[in-house]
Amino acid sequence: MALPKAKEIISANKVVVFSKSYCPYCDKVKKLLSTMGANYLAIELDKESDGSEIQKALGELTGQKTVPNVFIGGNHIGGCDAVTSTHKGGKLLPLLTEAGALTTSRS
Repeated sequence: MALPKAKEIISANKVVVFSKSYCPYCDKVKKLLSTMGANYLAIELDKESDGSEIQKALGELTGQKTVPNVFIGGNHIGGCDAVTSTHKGGKLLPLLTEAGALTTSRS
């Protein structure tokens, strides 16, 4: 049940951060996305009744068992290090733009 739910969340949202509310790496990614003006859905797995099952399903889907687990435009990006290095490489903004995840009020 958790794998279809995770896939549905990923496909229904432009950017998804599977997170835990107490995780500093998750906070770092969410702050970066917010600073960039990205609209994203954060799923706090420690607050979901089936959060551990979803995390396990994400591990099966992506090979990554840790959080944050970030998806942009339905594609798995990775965790904090991957998102940060994608940003430093100048590739995060184009991914967010392509996914249509940026607020249109940026000028």
